[in-house]
Amino acid sequence: MTRQMSTEMQQCIEMCNKCHDMCEQMLSRCMETRGEQAMQMSMMMMSCADMCRMCADMMMRCSSMTKAGADMVQMCVRMCGMCADMCEMTAEMCNRMGTREMTDLADMMTRCAAMCRQMTPKSMQLA
Repeated sequence: MTRQMSTEMQQCIEMCNKCHDMCEQMLSRCMETRGEQAMQMSMMMMSCADMCRMCADMMMRCSSMTKAGADMVQMCVRMCGMCADMCEMTAEMCNRMGTREMTDLADMMTRCAAMCRQMTPKSMQLA
């Protein structure tokens, strides 16, 4: 039996997945560009995409456990914090690129980070 997740958790999972997808799309474009800056940006995008996917997956697992223990919930909260850190770092780098696409991606990452920072043990409780 699975438990019902909170609305906040559902929204955070959706945002992490959107951020992952957008990073993956932009990663393809960055890899087409040559140069040291493009390579660094590609590595950041890849790391951010991976972190967002991992965070969403972990929240899904936590929500599917009928009796997720306090330790598992705390681990999910810490994962959300690390995801927020990664999104903020990558958003900062995207903003320095100065293009409309990168600014849009930075905005998405900033929103994702904000949602991840709102995840607490209480917000991960049953709806």
